[in-house]
Amino acid sequence: MGKSGKTTDDFAKLSVDQFYQALKTQATGLSDTDAAKRLQDVGPNTIQQTQSRSQFKAFIKNFTSLMALLLWVSGLIAMFVGMLELGIAIWAVNIINGCFSFWQEHAAQKATDSLKEMLPTYTHVWRDGKTKQINATDLVPGDVFTIQAGNSISADARIIAGNALQVDESALTGESVAVDKQPTYHKGDGKFAEANIVYAGTVAVNGTATAVAVQTGMQTEFGQIASLTQNQQGTVSPLTAELNRLTRQISMIAILIGLIFFVAAIFFVHYPVAKSFIFALGMIVAFIPEGLLPTVTLSLAQGVTRMSKKHALVKELSSVETLGETTVICSDKTGTLTQNQMTINHVWLPKQRYQVSGQGYLNNGQVLAAKTPVDLAQAPDLALLLRISGLDNDTEIQPGKTAQAKPKILGTPTEAAHLILTEKSGLNLDELKQQYPRLEELPFDSDRKRMTTIHRQPDGQQVVYVKGALDGILAICDTILENGQVRPITATDTANIDAANKHYAAEGLRSMAMAYRAYNGLPSDPADCTIEATEQHLTFVGLTVMADPPRPEIYDAVEKCHRANIRIIMVTGDSPLTAKSVAVKIGIDSDQVRVITGDELAAMSDSELQAAVKGEVIFARVAPEQKYRIVKANQHNGEIVAATGDGVNDAPALKQADIGIAMGVTGTDVAKDAADMILTDDNFASIVSAIEEGRTVYSNLQKFLLYILNSNVPEAIPSVLFLFSRGLIPLPLTVMQILTVDLGTDMLPALGLGAEKSEPGIMDQPPRARNAHLLNKTIVWKAFGWYGMIASVLSTVAYFFVNYLHGWPNVALAASGDTYVMATTMTLAAIVFCQIAAAINCRTQVTSVFTIGLFSNRRIWWGIGFEIVLIAVLMYVPVLQGLFNTAAINGRDWLLLFSIPIPLVLIEEARKALVRRHLA
Repeated sequence: MGKSGKTTDDFAKLSVDQFYQALKTQATGLSDTDAAKRLQDVGPNTIQQTQSRSQFKAFIKNFTSLMALLLWVSGLIAMFVGMLELGIAIWAVNIINGCFSFWQEHAAQKATDSLKEMLPTYTHVWRDGKTKQINATDLVPGDVFTIQAGNSISADARIIAGNALQVDESALTGESVAVDKQPTYHKGDGKFAEANIVYAGTVAVNGTATAVAVQTGMQTEFGQIASLTQNQQGTVSPLTAELNRLTRQISMIAILIGLIFFVAAIFFVHYPVAKSFIFALGMIVAFIPEGLLPTVTLSLAQGVTRMSKKHALVKELSSVETLGETTVICSDKTGTLTQNQMTINHVWLPKQRYQVSGQGYLNNGQVLAAKTPVDLAQAPDLALLLRISGLDNDTEIQPGKTAQAKPKILGTPTEAAHLILTEKSGLNLDELKQQYPRLEELPFDSDRKRMTTIHRQPDGQQVVYVKGALDGILAICDTILENGQVRPITATDTANIDAANKHYAAEGLRSMAMAYRAYNGLPSDPADCTIEATEQHLTFVGLTVMADPPRPEIYDAVEKCHRANIRIIMVTGDSPLTAKSVAVKIGIDSDQVRVITGDELAAMSDSELQAAVKGEVIFARVAPEQKYRIVKANQHNGEIVAATGDGVNDAPALKQADIGIAMGVTGTDVAKDAADMILTDDNFASIVSAIEEGRTVYSNLQKFLLYILNSNVPEAIPSVLFLFSRGLIPLPLTVMQILTVDLGTDMLPALGLGAEKSEPGIMDQPPRARNAHLLNKTIVWKAFGWYGMIASVLSTVAYFFVNYLHGWPNVALAASGDTYVMATTMTLAAIVFCQIAAAINCRTQVTSVFTIGLFSNRRIWWGIGFEIVLIAVLMYVPVLQGLFNTAAINGRDWLLLFSIPIPLVLIEEARKALVRRHLA
């Protein structure tokens, strides 16, 4: 509603005089002075960003997650107790991780921020009684402007004069068929259906008109939807919520253990308070996986990279995993499930039926009868219908600028489909136009619902070609063409034609009738012919039958979604009949699916809607705010919702959804800005690939969570030994050595696990339950009770082995000196080599690692190589020896270390074999 207080529908219903009076304008437009005042009052005709993104806030966000805050506090405590190196190391990791996360998301955002204004740059208006060209941003309510085919429309406006105007409103409604517009008011079916109103952001595809702007800028329907989208708060991704939960869990465990050891060190070992605090801090550091945040970030970044190769551009890292949890996809139809291009697939003649081969633009396919190409010389009825479809046509198809680019349609999609039909048959349009030059045209209008052209035949005689809606044409046909012969049309013929039309309509197809008239008994000058005199006594030829075809790859994608227990709910602005036909055809729903229209939805309460979306349902003729309601209803039911779309009408739903998916090629900029992910190929099948990638990312997160946590036990056991021996067993591992494992040796193998391919059958499983968590009982048992305990035993054995070689138990365990340094070095190295085995074992849950290929993940082996090199550097570089309390070891020690992973891998393989046998 604009400053006048009237809605667009109010303006549509007024008489012309009342309309001019309400807007304080006239047929000759505004004066420049008046327009300038109005522009100052209502503002520029632009879509404003009500919520500008703050780069500073986006940057800070990466340093304020729960895990990041925990690391800031840990580093501060380390510095406070005098462990400056430890504190700096922890903070450095936090800073590097935060910067990397910001860089990844900023790069993705830049790829989607090339927003192009949908409003045209210039508009022709009447000012001071004459036409002039102005910038579209200067258009104001009351301005009178002209519309021609190919123009984008600059404002919501009422038509005051028009000639066969047709407008593509798919950006608002999702309906792929052009809409007729005229000066006379008529309330159509659904929203945006007023016959005398055009809307900003839509495109004129045929005819001309003069219109008066009634709403501009943010007051237009386009602007209102954009405003709703911008004001809608985004939802927290499930992964973010889960990582926050995991952080709280680990933090509570670590702090509780640290507190227990702090008290025990004071009262059991009789340590001073300060020394007990440092000891407890070491335990906290041991149980906080400092490497978790960077490895999660890097794993998600790897997922983003892999998904970009599959034509899915992710704007936020956490959105990768959200896809894997998706339980419901609320999908638009036009351009998402279908190709958004009308295609003729059947030709119906009184005695013949034809299927049209080939999909897409200007294919070289033939018109088929069954499976045999038709010889047009032997099919005169078909040849005539093809001439009518190609010549009674004002649309032009321009080839794409490159071989890969789609041709550009200058006109309506329906007429383009008829041109393509003629081309497919092998006829040459340019030659036809020379053989049958056009003499006159009676343009299409929404009252007659037909278009007529008059041509000269090669024999010099004139002929009338007519195409349009069946009901209008059949009423003015006296005869019918059958096998090349013209005979009177009978009631049986009419019944057969009607039956064929209803049959195609039931399948969601649109029919167009073709007729002709031998030119006789009319003025010799075609320019003197009137509609009434020309469009009568026609001969019915046949029907062309068309649809917006499903994408070829959609069938397999839908089948995969069903196998993965992911429901698809079609939400479209298209008609109920067409929506149901497409949904049933591609396998989304059964023939028993419930179809709910926008009007029915408006009358439903939230609880009724929530109940409805639990079943098999399609939503048709819906308005933008209703799509938003549908997404919220599914979320109320506990679903993880992905919403797809390309139009302005989809944007609010995309923003509200757990993950919004916009089309990159056909999508509007408003939709892209609202979405979390953009499909660069507009291919619904890419969503399925992205979902599989999301599931793999989550599985890999669990794998490297298991990998990282299993080292906590061998890091903590030395402190337990120290505590329960009341200090007789010196600490076998220092805090800096613990940090070496968490931030050094563990990192690259963990990233290698993040790049692991999905295990077989991942898309045959249901989405993970909403109450399932990254840290579950299985991971806890494996990390602490299986992998962790084995590594603890081996690392403890390594510690005592070194002391044994230097006289223990006959000599007390040293708390300092060369033997102590050598023992802590071997303890650290043993943990590292246990982690090498863990990296291999964590690659699969139950599948044998030899089945997927021991060396198939090269990143794991690069990580293992890095681990070995890093531990060697810490042992042999003098500066690092002092910092990390390490010493050089000999060849015998290295042989012992390299023997550790072999039995650990074999033991785990035996366990997995038992699990597989049990599952079988």
